[in-house]
Amino acid sequence: MTAPTPAVPWRALAAHPATVERYEAKVYRGPGPTSCHWWLGAISDSGHGKLRAGSRPAGTSRVVSAHVLGYAIHHGAAALQASAIVRHRCDEASCQNPEHWLIGDRLQNILDFQARRGLTGHPLADLRGAAGRAVAVRDAILAAAPGTEAEAIAAALAAGHPTGDRQDTLW
Repeated sequence: MTAPTPAVPWRALAAHPATVERYEAKVYRGPGPTSCHWWLGAISDSGHGKLRAGSRPAGTSRVVSAHVLGYAIHHGAAALQASAIVRHRCDEASCQNPEHWLIGDRLQNILDFQARRGLTGHPLADLRGAAGRAVAVRDAILAAAPGTEAEAIAAALAAGHPTGDRQDTLW
């Protein structure tokens, strides 16, 4: 039998200056407060950003989901209990905009996915899947000439919907 994994020390990670600096350096903020803020670092097979956070000497070093760490940094760690998950209102797995996150549970997240995955042009209906979409956007931003990021993001998003259909955002 393996030992249970210790709880992630979100409060300590969110207060660790080097971790916050590494996190912030990997976020591309789109224009305006309602646009997605894209993750530019490692991306998991579920499309979520990943980051090594904490400190080895302090015993807090671990790889975490970027949006959960971001939630702890921007909204506080108190809501991050064992059964809570950070959901994306925008359905973009790599989004780091604190205004796009809400706390929920796994069932709510599954019901959201089932309700929206078939909507024409919606992020969850992207032919590449969440990881392929996140990687395409990240790579487009990193390759874009300064000042052309918005066009690069739009092209990367559109590539996942070859019919040209798109879903208008809710805000």
